[in-house]
Amino acid sequence: MYKEDQKNELKVELTKDIKKEVVAFANSNDGTIYIGIDDNGNIIGLKNAEKDLEALSGMIREGICSDLTLYTKIYIENIESKDIIIVKVSEAPNKPYYLADKGLKSSGVYLRHGNVSVQASEEVIKKMLLESNSSSFENIISNNQDLHFEYLKEIFRKHNIEINDNKFKSLNIKSLNGQYTNLGLLLSDECPYSIKCAIFNGNNKMEFKDRKEFTGSVLKQVNDTYEYLDLYNKTKGKIIGLERQDIRDYPEYALRESLLNAVIHRDYNFKGSILISLFDDHYEITSLGGLVKGISIKDLYTGVSESRNPNLANIFYRLKYVESFGTGIGRILESYREYEKKPLILDSDNAFKVTLFNVNYVDESKKVLSLNLTQEEQIVKYLKKNKKINRLIVETLLEVSKTRANDILNKMIDDNTLIQTGSGKNIYYTLK
Repeated sequence: MYKEDQKNELKVELTKDIKKEVVAFANSNDGTIYIGIDDNGNIIGLKNAEKDLEALSGMIREGICSDLTLYTKIYIENIESKDIIIVKVSEAPNKPYYLADKGLKSSGVYLRHGNVSVQASEEVIKKMLLESNSSSFENIISNNQDLHFEYLKEIFRKHNIEINDNKFKSLNIKSLNGQYTNLGLLLSDECPYSIKCAIFNGNNKMEFKDRKEFTGSVLKQVNDTYEYLDLYNKTKGKIIGLERQDIRDYPEYALRESLLNAVIHRDYNFKGSILISLFDDHYEITSLGGLVKGISIKDLYTGVSESRNPNLANIFYRLKYVESFGTGIGRILESYREYEKKPLILDSDNAFKVTLFNVNYVDESKKVLSLNLTQEEQIVKYLKKNKKINRLIVETLLEVSKTRANDILNKMIDDNTLIQTGSGKNIYYTLK
Protein backbone atom coordinates (compact mmCIF):
# COMPACT_ATOMS: atom_id res chain seq x y z
CA MET A 1 0.00 0.00 0.00
CA TYR A 2 1.37 3.39 -1.00
CA LYS A 3 0.88 6.47 1.20
CA GLU A 4 2.23 9.99 1.40
CA ASP A 5 4.69 10.93 4.13
CA GLN A 6 7.95 12.84 4.68
CA LYS A 7 9.70 10.82 1.97
CA ASN A 8 6.93 9.84 -0.43
CA GLU A 9 4.61 11.85 -2.68
CA LEU A 10 1.73 10.42 -4.76
CA LYS A 11 0.45 11.96 -8.01
CA VAL A 12 -2.37 10.70 -10.21
CA GLU A 13 -0.88 12.25 -13.33
CA LEU A 14 1.98 14.39 -14.56
CA THR A 15 1.42 18.13 -14.02
CA LYS A 16 3.71 21.15 -13.89
CA ASP A 17 3.37 21.17 -10.08
CA ILE A 18 5.57 18.09 -9.97
CA LYS A 19 8.59 20.42 -10.11
CA LYS A 20 7.90 21.87 -6.67
CA GLU A 21 7.91 18.34 -5.18
CA VAL A 22 11.31 17.66 -6.76
CA VAL A 23 12.65 20.99 -5.43
CA ALA A 24 11.28 20.25 -1.95
CA PHE A 25 13.00 16.86 -1.70
CA ALA A 26 16.28 18.25 -3.09
CA ASN A 27 16.21 21.05 -0.48
CA SER A 28 15.13 18.83 2.45
CA ASN A 29 15.70 15.08 2.31
CA ASP A 30 15.80 12.11 -0.05
CA GLY A 31 12.37 11.29 -1.39
CA THR A 32 10.36 9.40 -3.99
CA ILE A 33 7.53 10.65 -6.18
CA TYR A 34 5.10 8.12 -7.68
CA ILE A 35 3.17 9.33 -10.73
CA GLY A 36 0.12 7.24 -11.61
CA ILE A 37 -1.04 6.54 -8.02
CA ASP A 38 -3.86 8.46 -6.34
CA ASP A 39 -3.92 9.95 -2.81
CA ASN A 40 -5.45 6.77 -1.41
CA GLY A 41 -2.61 4.63 -2.74
CA ASN A 42 -4.58 3.12 -5.61
CA ILE A 43 -2.57 2.36 -8.77
CA ILE A 44 -4.25 4.23 -11.62
CA GLY A 45 -1.47 4.01 -14.20
CA LEU A 46 -0.53 6.36 -17.03
CA LYS A 47 -1.95 6.25 -20.54
CA ASN A 48 1.36 7.21 -22.21
CA ALA A 49 4.14 6.72 -19.69
CA GLU A 50 6.91 7.01 -22.30
CA LYS A 51 5.71 10.45 -23.41
CA ASP A 52 5.24 11.59 -19.80
CA LEU A 53 8.76 10.38 -18.94
CA GLU A 54 10.26 12.47 -21.74
CA ALA A 55 8.26 15.55 -20.70
CA LEU A 56 9.22 15.11 -17.05
CA SER A 57 12.91 14.87 -17.91
CA GLY A 58 12.70 18.22 -19.74
CA MET A 59 10.76 19.84 -16.88
CA ILE A 60 13.42 18.87 -14.33
CA ARG A 61 16.31 19.85 -16.59
CA GLU A 62 14.93 23.21 -17.72
CA GLY A 63 12.46 24.20 -15.02
CA ILE A 64 14.65 23.93 -11.91
CA CYS A 65 17.77 25.85 -10.87
CA SER A 66 20.47 24.72 -10.28
CA ASP A 67 20.83 21.56 -12.37
CA LEU A 68 19.38 18.56 -10.52
CA THR A 69 19.86 15.90 -13.20
CA LEU A 70 22.71 14.32 -11.22
CA TYR A 71 20.47 14.01 -8.16
CA THR A 72 17.30 12.63 -9.76
CA LYS A 73 16.56 9.22 -11.19
CA ILE A 74 13.36 8.72 -13.21
CA TYR A 75 12.06 5.49 -14.72
CA ILE A 76 8.91 3.57 -15.67
CA GLU A 77 7.77 0.60 -13.62
CA ASN A 78 4.91 -1.76 -14.44
CA ILE A 79 2.80 -2.61 -11.39
CA GLU A 80 -0.40 -4.64 -11.62
CA SER A 81 -0.10 -4.39 -15.43
CA LYS A 82 -0.16 -0.60 -15.21
CA ASP A 83 2.69 1.78 -16.02
CA ILE A 84 3.72 4.34 -13.42
CA ILE A 85 6.68 6.73 -13.28
CA ILE A 86 8.96 6.69 -10.27
CA VAL A 87 11.11 9.75 -9.48
CA LYS A 88 13.86 9.26 -6.88
CA VAL A 89 15.29 12.56 -5.64
CA SER A 90 18.45 12.81 -3.53
CA GLU A 91 19.02 15.66 -1.10
CA ALA A 92 21.45 17.82 -3.08
CA PRO A 93 24.46 19.86 -1.87
CA ASN A 94 24.13 23.28 -3.52
CA LYS A 95 20.96 24.54 -1.88
CA PRO A 96 18.62 26.26 -2.29
CA TYR A 97 17.09 24.82 -5.49
CA TYR A 98 14.18 26.75 -6.93
CA LEU A 99 11.66 26.94 -9.79
CA ALA A 100 13.25 28.71 -12.73
CA ASP A 101 10.12 30.70 -13.60
CA LYS A 102 9.65 31.93 -10.01
CA GLY A 103 13.24 32.73 -9.08
CA LEU A 104 15.13 32.60 -5.78
CA LYS A 105 12.28 33.74 -3.54
CA SER A 106 9.58 32.16 -1.40
CA SER A 107 7.31 31.39 -4.34
CA GLY A 108 10.12 29.44 -6.02
CA VAL A 109 11.81 27.63 -3.12
CA TYR A 110 10.08 24.64 -1.50
CA LEU A 111 10.83 22.39 1.49
CA ARG A 112 9.36 19.06 2.57
CA HIS A 113 7.30 19.40 5.75
CA GLY A 114 5.55 16.23 6.85
CA ASN A 115 3.68 14.85 3.84
CA VAL A 116 3.43 18.18 1.98
CA SER A 117 5.76 20.58 0.16
CA VAL A 118 5.69 24.14 1.51
CA GLN A 119 7.22 27.44 0.49
CA ALA A 120 10.43 28.45 2.26
CA SER A 121 10.54 31.79 4.08
CA GLU A 122 13.01 34.49 3.05
CA GLU A 123 14.89 33.90 6.32
CA VAL A 124 15.26 30.17 5.60
CA ILE A 125 16.43 30.91 2.06
CA LYS A 126 19.15 33.24 3.38
CA LYS A 127 20.27 30.59 5.86
CA MET A 128 20.46 27.96 3.11
CA LEU A 129 22.55 30.29 0.96
CA LEU A 130 24.99 30.93 3.82
CA GLU A 131 25.32 27.21 4.55
CA SER A 132 25.81 26.40 0.87
CA ASN A 133 28.53 29.02 0.45
CA SER A 134 30.39 27.73 3.51
CA SER A 135 30.17 24.11 2.38
CA SER A 136 33.18 23.33 0.22
CA PHE A 137 33.51 20.35 -2.09
CA GLU A 138 35.90 18.49 0.18
CA ASN A 139 33.46 18.51 3.14
CA ILE A 140 30.49 17.06 1.23
CA ILE A 141 29.75 13.36 1.78
CA SER A 142 31.13 11.32 -1.12
CA ASN A 143 28.63 9.54 -3.36
CA ASN A 144 31.09 6.63 -3.45
CA GLN A 145 31.50 5.03 0.00
CA ASP A 146 33.32 1.92 -1.25
CA LEU A 147 36.77 3.49 -0.90
CA HIS A 148 40.21 2.04 -0.20
CA PHE A 149 43.34 3.80 1.06
CA GLU A 150 46.33 1.54 0.46
CA TYR A 151 48.52 4.32 -0.94
CA LEU A 152 47.50 6.83 1.74
CA LYS A 153 48.19 4.30 4.51
CA GLU A 154 51.63 3.58 3.05
CA ILE A 155 52.47 7.31 3.08
CA PHE A 156 51.06 7.73 6.59
CA ARG A 157 53.25 4.88 7.86
CA LYS A 158 56.36 6.50 6.38
CA HIS A 159 55.53 9.70 8.27
CA ASN A 160 54.57 7.89 11.50
CA ILE A 161 50.97 9.09 11.33
CA GLU A 162 48.53 6.73 13.06
CA ILE A 163 45.84 5.12 10.93
CA ASN A 164 42.41 4.70 12.50
CA ASP A 165 38.85 6.04 12.33
CA ASN A 166 39.51 8.81 14.82
CA LYS A 167 42.46 10.09 12.78
CA PHE A 168 40.39 9.94 9.58
CA LYS A 169 37.66 11.97 11.30
CA SER A 170 40.09 14.53 12.73
CA LEU A 171 41.56 15.04 9.25
CA ASN A 172 38.03 15.29 7.72
CA ILE A 173 38.58 12.22 5.57
CA LYS A 174 35.49 10.89 7.33
CA SER A 175 32.53 12.84 8.70
CA LEU A 176 31.64 12.62 12.39
CA ASN A 177 28.99 10.00 11.56
CA GLY A 178 31.61 7.82 9.86
CA GLN A 179 30.91 8.51 6.18
CA TYR A 180 33.71 9.28 3.73
CA THR A 181 33.83 12.88 2.54
CA ASN A 182 34.94 14.09 -0.87
CA LEU A 183 38.35 14.73 0.73
CA GLY A 184 38.42 11.00 1.41
CA LEU A 185 37.48 10.39 -2.22
CA LEU A 186 40.42 12.51 -3.44
CA LEU A 187 42.87 10.66 -1.18
CA SER A 188 41.46 7.21 -1.95
CA ASP A 189 42.75 4.72 -4.50
CA GLU A 190 39.42 5.23 -6.35
CA CYS A 191 39.91 8.99 -6.90
CA PRO A 192 38.06 9.75 -10.19
CA TYR A 193 40.25 12.73 -11.14
CA SER A 194 43.55 12.54 -13.03
CA ILE A 195 46.58 14.43 -14.35
CA LYS A 196 47.28 14.26 -18.08
CA CYS A 197 50.80 14.96 -19.35
CA ALA A 198 51.90 15.52 -22.94
CA ILE A 199 55.49 15.93 -24.15
CA PHE A 200 55.82 17.73 -27.49
CA ASN A 201 58.58 18.03 -30.07
CA GLY A 202 59.30 21.70 -30.64
CA ASN A 203 57.44 24.65 -29.21
CA ASN A 204 53.90 23.89 -30.36
CA LYS A 205 51.37 21.05 -30.20
CA MET A 206 51.95 19.74 -33.71
CA GLU A 207 53.92 16.60 -32.79
CA PHE A 208 53.69 14.39 -29.69
CA LYS A 209 56.81 12.82 -28.23
CA ASP A 210 55.03 11.06 -25.36
CA ARG A 211 51.87 11.26 -23.26
CA LYS A 212 50.66 9.72 -20.02
CA GLU A 213 47.71 9.91 -17.64
CA PHE A 214 48.21 9.51 -13.89
CA THR A 215 45.39 8.19 -11.71
CA GLY A 216 44.77 6.92 -8.17
CA SER A 217 45.05 8.90 -4.94
CA VAL A 218 45.99 12.54 -5.55
CA LEU A 219 49.11 11.84 -3.43
CA LYS A 220 50.12 9.10 -5.86
CA GLN A 221 49.36 11.32 -8.83
CA VAL A 222 51.67 14.04 -7.50
CA ASN A 223 54.55 11.61 -6.90
CA ASP A 224 54.14 9.77 -10.22
CA THR A 225 53.74 12.97 -12.23
CA TYR A 226 56.79 14.63 -10.68
CA GLU A 227 58.95 11.55 -11.35
CA TYR A 228 57.76 11.55 -14.97
CA LEU A 229 58.48 15.26 -15.48
CA ASP A 230 61.85 14.88 -13.78
CA LEU A 231 62.90 12.44 -16.51
CA TYR A 232 62.46 15.24 -19.04
CA ASN A 233 63.98 17.95 -16.87
CA LYS A 234 67.44 17.72 -18.42
CA THR A 235 70.69 18.93 -16.91
CA LYS A 236 73.09 21.11 -18.84
CA GLY A 237 76.48 22.53 -17.88
CA LYS A 238 76.66 26.32 -17.81
CA ILE A 239 79.51 28.70 -17.16
CA ILE A 240 79.03 30.87 -14.09
CA GLY A 241 82.11 33.08 -13.87
CA LEU A 242 85.02 30.66 -14.27
CA GLU A 243 83.12 27.69 -12.91
CA ARG A 244 80.97 25.16 -14.70
CA GLN A 245 77.65 24.44 -12.97
CA ASP A 246 75.06 21.81 -13.82
CA ILE A 247 71.66 23.49 -14.23
CA ARG A 248 68.28 21.81 -14.76
CA ASP A 249 66.03 23.03 -17.58
CA TYR A 250 63.45 24.00 -14.96
CA PRO A 251 64.26 24.91 -11.34
CA GLU A 252 63.17 21.86 -9.38
CA TYR A 253 61.30 23.90 -6.79
CA ALA A 254 59.28 25.74 -9.46
CA LEU A 255 58.34 22.49 -11.19
CA ARG A 256 57.33 20.82 -7.94
CA GLU A 257 55.45 23.80 -6.50
CA SER A 258 53.44 24.48 -9.66
CA LEU A 259 52.33 20.83 -9.64
CA LEU A 260 51.37 20.90 -5.95
CA ASN A 261 49.46 24.19 -6.37
CA ALA A 262 47.46 22.74 -9.25
CA VAL A 263 46.43 19.66 -7.25
CA ILE A 264 45.77 21.37 -3.92
CA HIS A 265 43.92 24.46 -5.14
CA ARG A 266 41.94 23.26 -8.17
CA ASP A 267 38.14 23.27 -8.18
CA TYR A 268 37.04 19.64 -7.95
CA ASN A 269 33.46 20.53 -8.87
CA PHE A 270 34.84 20.40 -12.42
CA LYS A 271 35.33 16.83 -13.63
CA GLY A 272 38.19 17.44 -16.09
CA SER A 273 41.86 16.58 -15.62
CA ILE A 274 44.80 18.80 -14.73
CA LEU A 275 46.66 19.31 -18.03
CA ILE A 276 50.45 19.50 -18.33
CA SER A 277 52.27 20.28 -21.59
CA LEU A 278 56.04 20.19 -21.91
CA PHE A 279 57.64 21.88 -24.94
CA ASP A 280 61.27 22.46 -25.88
CA ASP A 281 61.26 25.99 -24.51
CA HIS A 282 58.50 26.01 -21.86
CA TYR A 283 56.18 24.06 -19.59
CA GLU A 284 52.48 24.72 -18.97
CA ILE A 285 50.22 23.40 -16.21
CA THR A 286 46.51 24.21 -16.26
CA SER A 287 44.08 23.39 -13.45
CA LEU A 288 40.33 23.83 -13.47
CA GLY A 289 38.72 26.62 -11.48
CA GLY A 290 40.16 30.12 -11.23
CA LEU A 291 41.35 31.79 -8.07
CA VAL A 292 39.14 31.76 -4.98
CA LYS A 293 36.76 34.73 -5.06
CA GLY A 294 38.31 37.80 -3.49
CA ILE A 295 41.90 36.80 -4.33
CA SER A 296 43.77 38.37 -7.28
CA ILE A 297 47.00 37.54 -9.12
CA LYS A 298 48.53 40.58 -7.43
CA ASP A 299 47.65 39.10 -4.03
CA LEU A 300 49.53 35.89 -4.92
CA TYR A 301 52.66 37.86 -5.76
CA THR A 302 52.59 39.45 -2.31
CA GLY A 303 52.11 36.13 -0.49
CA VAL A 304 48.38 36.41 0.23
CA SER A 305 46.72 33.01 -0.13
CA GLU A 306 43.27 31.48 0.39
CA SER A 307 42.92 27.75 -0.21
CA ARG A 308 39.84 26.39 -1.93
CA ASN A 309 40.53 23.02 -0.28
CA PRO A 310 42.02 23.79 3.16
CA ASN A 311 41.70 20.23 4.46
CA LEU A 312 43.53 18.84 1.43
CA ALA A 313 46.19 21.53 1.86
CA ASN A 314 46.54 20.49 5.50
CA ILE A 315 47.18 16.85 4.49
CA PHE A 316 49.94 17.93 2.10
CA TYR A 317 51.41 20.17 4.80
CA ARG A 318 51.41 17.36 7.38
CA LEU A 319 53.18 15.10 4.89
CA LYS A 320 55.75 17.88 4.26
CA TYR A 321 54.91 18.14 0.57
CA VAL A 322 54.51 21.86 1.16
CA GLU A 323 56.66 23.84 3.58
CA SER A 324 54.37 26.72 4.50
CA PHE A 325 51.09 28.24 3.34
CA GLY A 326 51.00 31.21 0.98
CA THR A 327 54.66 31.13 -0.13
CA GLY A 328 54.45 28.93 -3.24
CA ILE A 329 54.08 31.54 -5.98
CA GLY A 330 56.65 33.84 -4.40
CA ARG A 331 59.21 31.05 -4.24
CA ILE A 332 58.51 30.01 -7.84
CA LEU A 333 59.30 33.58 -8.88
CA GLU A 334 62.39 33.65 -6.65
CA SER A 335 63.73 30.48 -8.31
CA TYR A 336 63.75 32.44 -11.61
CA ARG A 337 65.36 35.55 -10.13
CA GLU A 338 68.61 35.10 -12.10
CA TYR A 339 66.90 34.42 -15.42
CA GLU A 340 65.57 36.78 -18.04
CA LYS A 341 62.24 35.05 -18.69
CA LYS A 342 60.00 34.99 -15.63
CA PRO A 343 57.10 32.57 -14.95
CA LEU A 344 53.71 33.62 -16.30
CA ILE A 345 50.56 33.23 -14.21
CA LEU A 346 47.17 33.51 -15.88
CA ASP A 347 43.75 33.31 -14.25
CA SER A 348 40.25 33.11 -15.71
CA ASP A 349 36.85 32.29 -14.20
CA ASN A 350 37.32 28.59 -14.85
CA ALA A 351 41.06 27.94 -15.13
CA PHE A 352 44.43 28.75 -13.59
CA LYS A 353 47.58 28.39 -15.68
CA VAL A 354 51.28 28.60 -14.81
CA THR A 355 53.96 28.77 -17.52
CA LEU A 356 57.62 28.10 -16.69
CA PHE A 357 60.42 28.73 -19.19
CA ASN A 358 63.32 26.39 -19.94
CA VAL A 359 66.36 28.28 -18.60
CA ASN A 360 68.74 26.23 -20.78
CA TYR A 361 66.86 26.73 -24.01
CA VAL A 362 68.72 28.47 -26.81
CA ASP A 363 66.82 29.67 -29.84
CA GLU A 364 68.48 28.09 -32.88
CA SER A 365 68.13 31.34 -34.81
CA LYS A 366 70.39 33.01 -32.23
CA LYS A 367 73.10 30.38 -32.62
CA VAL A 368 73.89 31.28 -36.23
CA LEU A 369 76.75 33.61 -35.34
CA SER A 370 78.44 31.00 -33.16
CA LEU A 371 78.01 28.33 -35.80
CA ASN A 372 79.80 30.55 -38.33
CA LEU A 373 82.85 30.76 -36.04
CA THR A 374 85.49 28.07 -35.79
CA GLN A 375 86.02 26.44 -32.40
CA GLU A 376 89.23 28.42 -31.92
CA GLU A 377 87.46 31.67 -32.80
CA GLN A 378 84.75 30.94 -30.23
CA ILE A 379 87.43 30.46 -27.55
CA VAL A 380 89.11 33.72 -28.54
CA LYS A 381 85.75 35.50 -28.46
CA TYR A 382 85.11 34.17 -24.95
CA LEU A 383 88.59 35.24 -23.73
CA LYS A 384 88.16 38.78 -24.98
CA LYS A 385 85.24 39.09 -22.56
CA ASN A 386 86.42 36.92 -19.67
CA LYS A 387 90.27 37.14 -19.75
CA LYS A 388 90.86 33.43 -18.94
CA ILE A 389 89.39 30.00 -19.63
CA ASN A 390 89.86 26.39 -18.49
CA ARG A 391 89.19 22.99 -20.03
CA LEU A 392 85.80 22.50 -18.36
CA ILE A 393 84.59 25.79 -19.76
CA VAL A 394 85.78 24.80 -23.24
CA GLU A 395 83.86 21.49 -23.01
CA THR A 396 80.67 23.35 -22.23
CA LEU A 397 81.23 26.25 -24.61
CA LEU A 398 81.94 24.02 -27.61
CA GLU A 399 79.90 20.99 -26.46
CA VAL A 400 82.88 18.67 -26.94
CA SER A 401 84.51 15.86 -24.97
CA LYS A 402 87.39 16.26 -22.51
CA THR A 403 89.88 14.81 -25.03
CA ARG A 404 88.72 17.09 -27.82
CA ALA A 405 88.88 20.16 -25.55
CA ASN A 406 92.50 19.33 -24.60
CA ASP A 407 93.43 18.83 -28.27
CA ILE A 408 91.97 22.23 -29.25
CA LEU A 409 93.71 24.03 -26.36
CA ASN A 410 97.07 22.37 -27.06
CA LYS A 411 96.84 23.28 -30.74
CA MET A 412 96.09 26.92 -29.84
CA ILE A 413 99.18 26.91 -27.56
CA ASP A 414 101.27 25.50 -30.40
CA ASP A 415 99.89 28.21 -32.69
CA ASN A 416 100.97 30.86 -30.15
CA THR A 417 97.34 31.92 -29.61
CA LEU A 418 97.13 30.89 -25.94
CA ILE A 419 99.36 30.81 -22.87
CA GLN A 420 98.91 28.11 -20.23
CA THR A 421 99.28 29.05 -16.53
CA GLY A 422 98.94 27.08 -13.28
CA SER A 423 99.00 23.32 -12.80
CA GLY A 424 96.67 20.38 -12.10
CA LYS A 425 93.08 21.48 -11.49
CA ASN A 426 94.16 25.13 -11.51
CA ILE A 427 95.31 25.25 -15.15
CA TYR A 428 93.96 28.30 -17.03
CA TYR A 429 94.52 29.69 -20.47
CA THR A 430 94.83 33.31 -21.54
CA LEU A 431 95.36 35.08 -24.84
CA LYS A 432 99.02 35.63 -25.76
